[in-house]
Amino acid sequence: MSKGILNRIVIVAALGYFVDIYDLVLFGMERVASLRDILSATVSDEEELKKQIAEVGATLLSWQMGGMLVGGLVWGILGDKYGRLSVLFGSIITYSLANIANGFVNDTFWYAVLRFISGFGLAGELGAGVTLVAETMKKEFRGIGTTIVASVGLFGAVVAGVTTLWINNWRASYFIGGGIGLLLLFMRIGVFESSMFDEMKNEKGVVRGNLWYILKSPLRLRKYLQIICIAVPVWFVMYFLVQFSPEMMRALGMQNPPKEARIPIMVAYMGITIGDVASGAMSQYLKSRRKVLLFFIWLTLILSGIYYMIAWKNEFLFYLMIFLIGFATGYWAVFMSSASELFGTNIRATVTTSVPNMVRGTVTLMTMANAFLQPQVGFFLSSVIVGTVVFFLALLSAYTLEETFYKDLNYTE
Repeated sequence: MSKGILNRIVIVAALGYFVDIYDLVLFGMERVASLRDILSATVSDEEELKKQIAEVGATLLSWQMGGMLVGGLVWGILGDKYGRLSVLFGSIITYSLANIANGFVNDTFWYAVLRFISGFGLAGELGAGVTLVAETMKKEFRGIGTTIVASVGLFGAVVAGVTTLWINNWRASYFIGGGIGLLLLFMRIGVFESSMFDEMKNEKGVVRGNLWYILKSPLRLRKYLQIICIAVPVWFVMYFLVQFSPEMMRALGMQNPPKEARIPIMVAYMGITIGDVASGAMSQYLKSRRKVLLFFIWLTLILSGIYYMIAWKNEFLFYLMIFLIGFATGYWAVFMSSASELFGTNIRATVTTSVPNMVRGTVTLMTMANAFLQPQVGFFLSSVIVGTVVFFLALLSAYTLEETFYKDLNYTE
């Protein structure tokens, strides 16, 4: 495949993830403004309004993540049955229309419905893009391609932050997100399908896009659960320490906690973008995925502990720790490379598309655990308990993960 075509594939995949992250963080940034606008029509007491904004916001986030969980399975299976490109086109159409519609909502019911549909649509973007990149690049360099995809994509959070600050209108922010998605749709015209998939689809007797095929095999199931657990700390940090940083800082006793999470999210993703470049470069230098994953998980754990100890003391320390834990969770590129390399071509899209959304879907589990624990131990201790479980499983999984740096991907399970 020519260098120009390869570059186009990487650019298209990177911009797809850019839109993915833009939307993911857009809700976090506009959560307070949009819900204050919608809920203030029926809630007049300020303290009650703040309480409902937090509670409804957590529910809407769970609906969005639930949509990504379902979408990750559906788009992954479609990617292995009908091709990687079918997912890249179908997912972006679904997302774009849902996001434009989201700009018109006036109640929390339709807000939840459209967050679910938008999440469902976006669920196919990253996995299909990374699968296409991994299957079209040489094994020595595919990690670089995935790093470019992740780094460009994660910068979508920074753009979302700047856009929301500049526009200062949550409805317009959703319209812009949907418009960017439609623009990306046209850019995908002319992108070629993976040659590995084209060769594999003509083979007789090969099981394609079957989640049960993964679950029924102890070895495949173990690898599948390992790679999911490895990335859950990323969303633990984004959920407890960043998106809900206003609530966390109030729980820790900060005198002037941030009123909303817009700027903390933007600062965190600045760190994540740099972290992804660093982790990808380390992986290429060390010629190892597993070593880098272990290093960054430990770094995330240590910095999360420091966050609890000092972030509440003043604004400078708060944003410094937000940036640093963002950097530490910047191992998403290496995680996605490992996910795409662990399984054969016949179930690769199913795994690579479903795994990041399974990780995101754990936000729902963390929300439920937090809702159960918080009345008993408070927001701070509930997050510590959840985090202890999350980091234990991540480290255990990383220590026992198969090394895939030099693995040849042209095979079937």
